[in-house]
Amino acid sequence: MKFLSEYRDADIAKALIARIKAEATRPWTLMEVCGGQTHTIVRQGLDELLDGAVEMIHGPGCPVCVTPLEQIDKALAIAARPDVIFTSFGDMLRVPGSDCDLQQIRARGGDVRIVYSPLDALALAQRTPDKEIVFFAVGFETTAPANAMAVWRARELGVRNFSVLVSHVTVPPAITAIMEAPDNRVQGFLAAGHVCAVMGWTEYEPLAEKYRIPIVVTGFEPVDILEGMLLAVRQLESGRHEVENQYVRSVRRDGTPAARTTVEKVFELGDRKWRGIGEIPMSGLRLRSEFSAYDAERKFGVADLAVDEPAECRAGDVLTGRLKPPKCGAFGTRCTPEHPLGALMVSAEGACAAYYHIGKYRTQETAGAAS
Repeated sequence: MKFLSEYRDADIAKALIARIKAEATRPWTLMEVCGGQTHTIVRQGLDELLDGAVEMIHGPGCPVCVTPLEQIDKALAIAARPDVIFTSFGDMLRVPGSDCDLQQIRARGGDVRIVYSPLDALALAQRTPDKEIVFFAVGFETTAPANAMAVWRARELGVRNFSVLVSHVTVPPAITAIMEAPDNRVQGFLAAGHVCAVMGWTEYEPLAEKYRIPIVVTGFEPVDILEGMLLAVRQLESGRHEVENQYVRSVRRDGTPAARTTVEKVFELGDRKWRGIGEIPMSGLRLRSEFSAYDAERKFGVADLAVDEPAECRAGDVLTGRLKPPKCGAFGTRCTPEHPLGALMVSAEGACAAYYHIGKYRTQETAGAAS
């Protein structure tokens, strides 16, 4: 398949690994922002094949993982209402809240449904005028255009029984928070190609300049990631700090202007809490005031709900690259996919899930349990 099989070619991957090892005169530490990239790195063992030339640490790029506990609890409170049909993508159903998860709410009689698009939820609202239809709008900039379009269309069509529980976050403020942390070790970033396909990379250019770090927009297959690493290493070795685009088959500097315009019409930037990390200023999207009628937090009175994150779950340390999952004392013992402490163990893009399912914890669980 074009643009897939060639990016999984073992010979090309081996050649890239050899070039990285040959050109790196010292160990470099890079962070991949996207959870999908994390799974490729761990599943293919790319970090191990580099023999220490590059250390990859895993960033806060899984939208399910960074959704804070209190936002899950808001979803649970709304979904438990008898007048509500709560809709979501499937990856949110097993994310634990303080008491249970959406799957358990459904087992208790709540009407929780998986949809494949927010427009499906809007169509459901049109067909079911006697119920309130809520869509859980989670994600980075990648999913924001479709969610914005659903709200825009709801207002355009006059559908009043539709609303969204917004938990959108954006990447650039997270990079800022990581770089300004006192214990930061990141020397360069692999930026998520699908986010940049929407937003472009102009927002990353001042970050590269301010923090003097290379940022390489990268795809998701093994060859993509290895080429992104090579480009970042070459910048570090030559003292450059620029934004480069490895993902040329999908990303342009200005992204997709029509999608950006749709997002800007419906959403505005605001402060947002991240799971395990806390509030990052101006890091989230919220509905503009003219769309407040479609804000589920306001409609159902849960905006002020606040809860503390569980102390045993070290999601914040994993999401900011300070801790590899097997080094968490609960990993693989008190925290498993069947009984997760947090989203990172159940999300399809979660770093903890990647290490657990691929089996790396089996060789490292002793060290993890001892920490």
